[in-house]
Amino acid sequence: MKLCRFNDGRYGLVQGEQLWDVSPVLAPAVASGALFTELVRLTPAITDHAARAPAQLLSAVHLLSPVPRPGKIVAAPVNYINHLIEVKQSSEIHHGVQIEEIQRIGLFLKAPSSLIGPADQINLRFPDRRTDHEVELAVVIGKRANRVTREKALDHVAGYSIGLDITLRGPEERSFRKSIDTYTVIGPWIVTPEEFGDPGDANLSLSVNGQPRQDANTRDLILSVPALIEYASTFYTLEPGDILLTGTPEGVGPIAPGDMISAAIDRIGIMNIGVAAP
Repeated sequence: MKLCRFNDGRYGLVQGEQLWDVSPVLAPAVASGALFTELVRLTPAITDHAARAPAQLLSAVHLLSPVPRPGKIVAAPVNYINHLIEVKQSSEIHHGVQIEEIQRIGLFLKAPSSLIGPADQINLRFPDRRTDHEVELAVVIGKRANRVTREKALDHVAGYSIGLDITLRGPEERSFRKSIDTYTVIGPWIVTPEEFGDPGDANLSLSVNGQPRQDANTRDLILSVPALIEYASTFYTLEPGDILLTGTPEGVGPIAPGDMISAAIDRIGIMNIGVAAP
């Protein structure tokens, strides 16, 4: 199942280039804050309601972040080996900061206030400084996770989405540079686990103005999705609606006002978003 959030906060079931408004089914769960906990239970009612609702064109709606108010955005730095090599070799990326393996430096938090959806735009806060794109598989937590094992980790997932971790380069602390308004993009919808399948085998790619920049597979993750959930839940309690950004592969590069970013992940789709001046 693909579930989007659109216009004034309504929810839609997505198939192909169309959606069906299923907000009436989800309203009680949304109001109680239990949407991501209840998705599996509500799936039959969602599909039944969609069968009787009129279709709308995706191109005619304003797609928001499918997660409206995450308590935490937990992100994984340098979680692809080739990106680790890339960062260590480029002074424009590391700015003299010693880069360590993810197992040594741990994860980091991004401000939820940085979150936007694909119909918005990335506003470069400091257009005179290098700002990079980073495409990532985003994991939405659906069940409270505290010290879970990697064997049980995927039981706590509500779905998957495309994530962009926009990054201001410089000497400041990582979380500070990555938490700027509009510097986290999630979309275009959530794909539930039974439709997405194995998060350990998904191609992801990114292009800017039609020029390919990043192309990899989640097989290349240093810490897999289950391992990341295990690691994160050792330090934090992951709550339903929290977002886990799993890391970006090699090929990161600068973006500028006027650019159009196109990010794609297998079995999710394509997310396009523009870049603007402040």
